[in-house]
Amino acid sequence: MPTSVKQMMEAANAVVPKITPAEAKDMIAKGNTLVVDVRDTAEVANSGKVANAVNVSRGMLEFRADPDSPYHDKAFDKSRTVIVYCASGGRAALSGKVLKDFGFANVFNLGGFKDWVDSGGSVDKA
Repeated sequence: MPTSVKQMMEAANAVVPKITPAEAKDMIAKGNTLVVDVRDTAEVANSGKVANAVNVSRGMLEFRADPDSPYHDKAFDKSRTVIVYCASGGRAALSGKVLKDFGFANVFNLGGFKDWVDSGGSVDKA
């Protein structure tokens, strides 16, 4: 059981592969991919989000992903590929680990939103 943030990050990074914006674009183009922005609403309002991404703050992720939760979001379907990102990649890694623990098989960490923007990725403005 992890006892520090560093150990939590190591565990998350061990099971959630990091991908580049180019790899994410390829996955999105293939379809059946859910892109999840785990930043807080205020962060998304200030910068926008990856086009067509679902914004679920890190604190609500488990509730949105669990089909038995009254807050479940049907976009969270275990048959889909899931790409998570945040501001720098840390929350995305932890979120990806949670999704893996919940039984999502294909989960990837895009890292930070800035990397997506710098690569020319499509953005939905706030």
